[in-house]
Amino acid sequence: MKSAIQFLWPHLRRYRRDYALGFGALAAKDILGASIPLAMRAAVDSLTTDRSLRLLFEFCGLLVGLSIAKGVFQYWMRVILIGISRDIEYDLRNDLFARLVTLDAAFYGRMRTGDILARATNDMNAVRMMLGPGVMYWFETSLTLLLSVSVMLWVDWPLTLVALIPAPFVSLAVLVFGRKIHDRFEAIQEMFSDLSSRVQENLSGVRVVRAYVQERSELAHFETLNRGYIRENLRLAKISGLFNPLLTTLVGFSFLFVLWFGGVRLSSHRISLGSFVMFNTYMGMLVWPLIAMGWVANLMERGRASLGRVRGLLEERPKIAAPAKSRAIPSPLRGEIEFLNASVHYGDRPALENVTMRIPAGMTVAIVGHTGSGKSTLAHLVPRLLDPSAGLVTLDGIDLREFSPEDVRREIGYVPQETFLFSATLWENIAFGVKNANEADIRRAVEIAGLAPDIDGFPDGLKTVVGERGITLSGGQKQRTAIARAVLRNPRILILDDALASVDTATEERILSELSRVMHGRTTILISHRVSTIRNADRIFVIEHGELVAEGSHAELLERGGYYADLYEKQLLEEELEAI
Repeated sequence: MKSAIQFLWPHLRRYRRDYALGFGALAAKDILGASIPLAMRAAVDSLTTDRSLRLLFEFCGLLVGLSIAKGVFQYWMRVILIGISRDIEYDLRNDLFARLVTLDAAFYGRMRTGDILARATNDMNAVRMMLGPGVMYWFETSLTLLLSVSVMLWVDWPLTLVALIPAPFVSLAVLVFGRKIHDRFEAIQEMFSDLSSRVQENLSGVRVVRAYVQERSELAHFETLNRGYIRENLRLAKISGLFNPLLTTLVGFSFLFVLWFGGVRLSSHRISLGSFVMFNTYMGMLVWPLIAMGWVANLMERGRASLGRVRGLLEERPKIAAPAKSRAIPSPLRGEIEFLNASVHYGDRPALENVTMRIPAGMTVAIVGHTGSGKSTLAHLVPRLLDPSAGLVTLDGIDLREFSPEDVRREIGYVPQETFLFSATLWENIAFGVKNANEADIRRAVEIAGLAPDIDGFPDGLKTVVGERGITLSGGQKQRTAIARAVLRNPRILILDDALASVDTATEERILSELSRVMHGRTTILISHRVSTIRNADRIFVIEHGELVAEGSHAELLERGGYYADLYEKQLLEEELEAI
């Protein structure tokens, strides 16, 4: 397991020049700050022997100049170092999003959306605080302590040692409380993920919640999670609340020791009045670094805990990826697809078992079977949304796994069973994945999908915003929008996975009539529960319990009997009953 520095090194190295400038400004600020008590020592000692007004003004000018210079460097220190933390946060967010869009369905099956969002927002902010204020103040307090203690030892080492008596206790407190803060914050972030996931699920399923009158139940569940989250935060607050006063108390003892032992040495003339003032000034300067240690330790431990959670996502690797040396897609692509003893297992449960079937280039084939028989799983193998657990799938005679998934998917127009639309205009949803789509092409795709009459009734036509997940559209309109999106790509292979389930029979016939011209010469896979959708396919494959049990034309399968013939008779009877 790489350390946090090793993991972040590529990002840190990118800003090494800015870091050099930022830490240079930090060092200059601390050196100027450490020189102010020395100037005060010289001023007090000089004024005890020479009380001229000119000398007073000279020392006042020196102190004002040092303070102004310190302020300038402090400004640039903050601008540069905190700016770098924002830049790294920007890079990490981009990297995280880039990783998320490459991960396969298996990852999203085990990872909750709310958990991902919590890591991308709350945890990312904690990482930024660690890399910005955390790192900056850690170096600043360390350098301030080093410079101040070095000067104090040089001026009067016995008094310095007395002043540093509480230092070991400070280190012990930082070590013990830092570990507790880390563990507590990690638990809090996990609970925040649970909370975010619950909110996300309720917002996505708000219609189901209302339909089943579960508002009070969900509110009670949310209150339980929220109460637990608050409880853990209060436990962390108690730890932090004890930590900071403890450090303040230890710092107070340092002041007490300096006043007592320094006063003794001043009265016995072992140190000058200027040195005594200098020591007290340094102790005043060290109050913030010693107290800041607790705050910095808090930030660093929170950041480390969150960085581990963000790393968990960034180090995920897609199971379906391009090979080291991927083959180019054949040009021209014929579109012949063949399944050779293809099997897919979800854990111990087989979804497909030893399926062997061939789809010649340019042929329209249909896949039919009962719910859960493996039809959609079979369709997912073609665009490499899944890879077979055993056996293989070929495209023009070449194993699909030899191609980059992106290259394969560019040749495919896929309409999934569950239609997804973005919260954007109809134009943007239909043109998704097609660069520089013109209105004529979009209008043609809309006509083929049977969506034109609906669009004419929308207030803004193709510029109508459909809302999140297309909530303002009916199920049939969403499916037809998805069909238009697939058709616009002008794909070599077209896959329609139950894409006409939400439209009526008359609309289905119109769409199929238009699609027949599009499907001509293309490899087309139709998946449907309706015999009316697939009866004109060149070849029909029947899947039962993950196995290929029959294939043939519509007439051949009716003559042979079995599941397909029973399905046809059942749907024929339903149509007759509806006509009565």
